[in-house]
Amino acid sequence: MKKFLMYGTIAMVLCAALGALGMSGLYWWASKDLPGFTKIADYRPPLVTTVYTRDGSVLGYFYREKRFLVSLEGMAPQLPMGFLAAEDDSFYQHDGIDLRAIMRAFVKNMQAGSIKQGGSTITQQIIKQLLLTSEKKYERKIKEAILAYRLERYLSKDEILTIYLNQIYLGAGAYGVEAASRTYFGKHASELTLAECALLAGLTQSPSKYNPLRHVEQAVARQHYVLGRMLELQWITQAEYDEAMQQELVFKSMEDPSWQQGAWYLEEVRRRLIDFLSEENMQKLGVTLPRYGEDAVYESGLHIYTAVDMHHQVAAEAALRKGLEDSSKRRGWKGPLRKLGREEYDEFLQQEAVSPGALEDGAWIKVLVTSVDAKGASVRLGDYKGYLNVDSMHWCREPNPKLATDQVPSVKDARKVVAAGDVVWASVAVPKERKDDWNPAALTENDVVPLALEQYPDVQGALVSMDPVNGDVVALVGGYSFADSQFNRATQAKRQPGSAFKPIVYSTAMDNGFTPASIVLDAPIVYTDESTAKVWRPENFEGVFYGPTLMRTALVKSRNLCTIRVAQKIGIPAIVERAKAMGLEGPFPYNLSVSLGSTAVTPINLTEAYTTFARGGSWINHRIIRSIQDAWGENIAKFESESHDAMSPQTAYIMASLLKEVVRDGTGFRLKVLNRPIGGKTGTTNDEQDAWFMGVTPYLVTSAYVGFDQLTPMGKWETGSRAASPIVRDYRLAVEDTYPVTDFPMPPGIVQVQIDGKTGHLAGPDTEETYFLPFKQGTQPTITSGTPTRRGQQDDAKSGEDLLKQMF
Repeated sequence: MKKFLMYGTIAMVLCAALGALGMSGLYWWASKDLPGFTKIADYRPPLVTTVYTRDGSVLGYFYREKRFLVSLEGMAPQLPMGFLAAEDDSFYQHDGIDLRAIMRAFVKNMQAGSIKQGGSTITQQIIKQLLLTSEKKYERKIKEAILAYRLERYLSKDEILTIYLNQIYLGAGAYGVEAASRTYFGKHASELTLAECALLAGLTQSPSKYNPLRHVEQAVARQHYVLGRMLELQWITQAEYDEAMQQELVFKSMEDPSWQQGAWYLEEVRRRLIDFLSEENMQKLGVTLPRYGEDAVYESGLHIYTAVDMHHQVAAEAALRKGLEDSSKRRGWKGPLRKLGREEYDEFLQQEAVSPGALEDGAWIKVLVTSVDAKGASVRLGDYKGYLNVDSMHWCREPNPKLATDQVPSVKDARKVVAAGDVVWASVAVPKERKDDWNPAALTENDVVPLALEQYPDVQGALVSMDPVNGDVVALVGGYSFADSQFNRATQAKRQPGSAFKPIVYSTAMDNGFTPASIVLDAPIVYTDESTAKVWRPENFEGVFYGPTLMRTALVKSRNLCTIRVAQKIGIPAIVERAKAMGLEGPFPYNLSVSLGSTAVTPINLTEAYTTFARGGSWINHRIIRSIQDAWGENIAKFESESHDAMSPQTAYIMASLLKEVVRDGTGFRLKVLNRPIGGKTGTTNDEQDAWFMGVTPYLVTSAYVGFDQLTPMGKWETGSRAASPIVRDYRLAVEDTYPVTDFPMPPGIVQVQIDGKTGHLAGPDTEETYFLPFKQGTQPTITSGTPTRRGQQDDAKSGEDLLKQMF
């Protein structure tokens, strides 16, 4: 008996030893090629980069995987509990492996004859997702268990759970609980109720099967299971369980503003981020990032704070769209989008179905013309009827770039514009008396929607608005439709500014012996370019010569010949030097055409240059991105605009005053409706190919540009005054009330004098045309117009005028 016990004990020891040896061998075999888990310890999953407006609201997102990093403290307390109840209720007790769950899964798999259940803990699931594959093999399970055990000794339980809740895919493109909260409930993870927490926790088993946006019954059934588990584990009370079971779930996704209002601005931010976050640039700055360039933008979960003001941005987009639409109409009617046969009507109306929400006042929609008479056209839009009154077709002349719309009679017969079967654009045009009670949802099949004929413009444009105090670009629009073209004409298109360059010339003149009261000869001039032997005969826009002209009037009326004579006197090198001092990038040819704006610039660069007049002599770099932070809110970069001296405060003030005169009495007259101090300058290039307007106040500098992408005449009188200034006007009308009325501050060394508009002398009692103009102290006129003078004074005055005429 003793021998039997001895042999039995020896056998048991040998078996135990062999078992231990076998387990050791199995452990060695499974662990010999295990990956390290540094990737988990330094958890950096692909995250959503968020772009914010200047008031902290969201402008848009950049991402490849929709995942927002959130800590346990940033979640509703019952959210982690729900996931633990559904997936791993002993998470805080085990060492990364739950032997009970493994045995239970082993029995289930043996009964099934294949691997049906895993029994994995949350720690094991992280290992599987981040380090191993998802294949169902025992070899992988063994490796998974070993790594899970090791990971539990490297990270805390809370750290592991945080990684899991941020990593897991929960359907509908949502990675992690924060993205899922936004996708399914339109709220943040910290705001979820118990019922909502349980529903998200139930998605882990099969995100597609339990997607509540598609399979609500299955999702709710799974939610009930999770709630039951939480009650069974005594993690919630019966009262909490009952309340959650009774809660009506409302599914809605948080609005994604990306690529809607502010799409041009968002794209400009994206382009600049990719360049700034390049590995080369970061190395220069001594900054180390886990990702660089495009990968950093789309995967690093950055927080980008921009300068855009959405009130300004929305107003700018609306103003530019209206300006381009109006410009298109002034060129005449291009014709219908399509012409349909009667057999095609039904198919078109089905394809272009219209919901009541599409019939808000001002909304554009494609319509089918069904009948026409002289007074208008009856149309169909989906299941609705509409009517286009001929009054909305007055602009539909035959296109002719040699004639302005003012020179052609208005269209008064709708039959000359559209015909049955035409598909055209129309806008909902609710009469004033019906605007207050207009309700598209209440329309019946017998109602007729009032419409106006519209035309999608081919002409493009841009608008930039900048705060000259800090350089913030508060609004930026790069074209008519971002969906049609992502080319940003505000920052990427270089076009000739025409007369919008003249203030650079005149500011140079003010520092080289000229004053606002200097007399300049407006007369024909012929210039031969010595380098090319080409003869240049510039003209004024009107084709008229006005003779001796006050310097103030030459700028206000944008007289080309006066400007060229001024440029001849002060020299092109001085003008180029001033342009560079104001931040214009060039390159500049050294010939007289520079004075008329022949050097192409971008709208944003010209806006920077004009901040010189708003800031009292210094210009400031524009700022689109204010700061960049990483996913945890640590600063990566902060941007401040730099100012650069360009001219004296006195010269800047004189120029600002003259620009105000452009609005009060010149080509910028359309902005007088603002009823506040504002300077302006128009710009038009040859054959009306480019049109500009610059608006300047001490608190806001705005540029608008209009032109075809391919250099093409826009048509007679499509000037900076007609095509571009209304855009700035409409935008500024929408935003001016947010600023107090502010005039340009007068610096020391300036005197204001009443001037005779014809002679440039001090205004006398018989002067008919006077202007109140600023002068640098000591340069103001001293002789009064029309008053007797001593012989010497009279001779001096006359000789001064004669000298100017000889020079010019």
